[in-house]
Amino acid sequence: MAYIGEILPLMLQGAIISLKLFVLTLVLSLPLGLPICLGEQSRIAPIRWLCKTYVFIFRGTPLMLQLFFFYFFFPIQLGIRMAAFPTAILTFSVNYAAYFAEIYRGGFNSIDKGQYEAAYSLGFTHSQTLSKIVIPQMFRIVIPPISNEVITLIKDTALASTIALAEMMKVAQGMVNRDGTLVPYVLAAGIYLVFTFVMTIALGRAEVKYSQY
Repeated sequence: MAYIGEILPLMLQGAIISLKLFVLTLVLSLPLGLPICLGEQSRIAPIRWLCKTYVFIFRGTPLMLQLFFFYFFFPIQLGIRMAAFPTAILTFSVNYAAYFAEIYRGGFNSIDKGQYEAAYSLGFTHSQTLSKIVIPQMFRIVIPPISNEVITLIKDTALASTIALAEMMKVAQGMVNRDGTLVPYVLAAGIYLVFTFVMTIALGRAEVKYSQY
């Protein structure tokens, strides 16, 4: 117990960095996924294929590889050096935006086409139909799959340790190497489970709330 009390402050510092990475990724990737989704369904072929290519690349390659690409490619090839934390934010955001775009697309496709026709018959423009009728229903439908991605994101923040970001997993790994004990890993697992439990409760309540409408 004395050892846990000794390492807990450092673990919590790492947990705060993990939490910041988690929150900022959600704040950036959730809205970014929507224009990408709309672009995939655009009638303008270059925009449509550009968005589809974006989704294909970021869903089709490992997140760890993308972290290495942004962390090492920019300094070596472009001379642009970014610190580990902004690199992680950029990489996680563009990666998860691709996943959220596909979730949104599934939500759009589940909306009955008759609702579009009814809106147009009432004089709604295409943008008004999307903003007032389709998108609100789409968000209600996609809450469960978004919840799954949010839980996955909590665990994926550990991958940021591969670019030397001092988040919780990196701190735990350093302590294991220094002290020769697996206790930091167990403590990190417990903290991840607490994060996951809190988010599961919050997302479950959101599903119940929006399912009423």
